[in-house]
Amino acid sequence: MILNDVHSGIQKRKLKKRVGRGIGSGHGKTASRGAKGQYASAGANLPGILFEGGQTPLFRKIPKRGFSHATWDRVFLVVNVGDLSLAFKDGDTVTEEDLKRVGLAKKPCDGVRILGEGELTINLTITAHHFSKSALEKIQAKGGTANVIPPPKKPVRNKMKPRPPKVK
Repeated sequence: MILNDVHSGIQKRKLKKRVGRGIGSGHGKTASRGAKGQYASAGANLPGILFEGGQTPLFRKIPKRGFSHATWDRVFLVVNVGDLSLAFKDGDTVTEEDLKRVGLAKKPCDGVRILGEGELTINLTITAHHFSKSALEKIQAKGGTANVIPPPKKPVRNKMKPRPPKVK
């Protein structure tokens, strides 16, 4: 390989096509857009990516079934009291961050639910969003405490529209 020939035939900078700059340029008058038609004008509402040329689009052909509330659904991670007694020591305080650190709550979530599966052998102070009845009984039987994190307050919606001012 000769260093003089490395870049031969390669253009480093290609100038853009300048259209609509007069008849002498070769791209004047219609600026390479042809005469009339949908694509000729600049402000045309061009079809989107799902447009199929007037044919019924696929998303209208396929049947729609069911209902999903995944957009507003809240995801809670489930932790059993039996797993808590294996992961923590007697007298520990357990929060959502502690569960993530230990590896019991790995995924992103909106909160933690403590369920009563397994046996609790130690005294724990647990802070979570929800406790099942059996989990609450097992925690309190060992002398532990269960602190419930309250859900966010619902926004107050003004159902009464303000009256228009009286014109005198």
